[in-house]
Amino acid sequence: MIISRTPFRISFTGGSTDLKSFYRTEGGAVVSTTINKYMYITVNKRFDHTIRASYSKTEIVDHADALEHPIVREALKMAGITNGIEITSIADIPAGTGLGSSSSFTVGLLHALFAYQGRYASARELADRACQIEIDILHEPIGKQDQYAAAFGGLNLIQFNADESVYVDPIIMPADLHRKLAGNLLLFYTGIHRSASAVLKGTEERKVENHGSKLMLKNQSFELAEALRNGKGIPLFGRILHTGWQIKKQLSGDITTTEINALYERALHAGATGGKILGAGGGGFLCIYATKKNQGKVRMALSGLRELSFAFDYQGSKIVYVE
Repeated sequence: MIISRTPFRISFTGGSTDLKSFYRTEGGAVVSTTINKYMYITVNKRFDHTIRASYSKTEIVDHADALEHPIVREALKMAGITNGIEITSIADIPAGTGLGSSSSFTVGLLHALFAYQGRYASARELADRACQIEIDILHEPIGKQDQYAAAFGGLNLIQFNADESVYVDPIIMPADLHRKLAGNLLLFYTGIHRSASAVLKGTEERKVENHGSKLMLKNQSFELAEALRNGKGIPLFGRILHTGWQIKKQLSGDITTTEINALYERALHAGATGGKILGAGGGGFLCIYATKKNQGKVRMALSGLRELSFAFDYQGSKIVYVE
């Protein structure tokens, strides 16, 4: 039996610049961190020749090609496993909430399958192969940031180059600043589920008119990374998030709603300095930046929402159990 543990992520700046239609001409860049909320994948040899895949539903089939779950099907084919295996998944956070759960699932599944075969896979290989499955094979209209964040872990500036290479550069800060940054971030669940693919498809349909906005979002990533590295990022963090959120809302009418805008304004009036809806937008988690002295007022202003406590994760996808 193999169990993999793969973190979810919070993306701060540069969203949508990791889409191929943009980075193939301009290059893309995001700043993100992984958190201590995880996707767990268990892989075990099955007694008979069948495949059992258990996620939100359970499938029992004779061959990988018969699986309905597209990621499980393609990951098994990529690993060269055709039958005789059982796969289960457990997540700390449900899908469709803006924390990159689909890519964490793909990375974690590949990691577990390769370990099951006795094969080592680097973080880069896991990210590359997850992108191949989700983007090249399944043609999901998504970007590449989630796969690299989940595989590598940590607080990073991730650059997407026109030649398809990807640079993952850790943002090095003193431990006390890491703790302060994490302590100033609040996550509130809006209760709104949405499809990231549907939202991103909307932004792609307006890719020409959105080009200038995406350039600004890309440049924000370099600005934020530099500010964090030189010690000036904590005071600027909320402002940068706020500016990026105002730009991102212009990309598509599906990124925000009247309800989300009202929640965000309530947080600002209570003393927050910035924030954004995580992931593609449209729902999921609202990330708010507020100093400790204002967090009580922000929590009161958003008291109707469920808050998620978290810490930063620095390890990326791991094999946590082998028997």
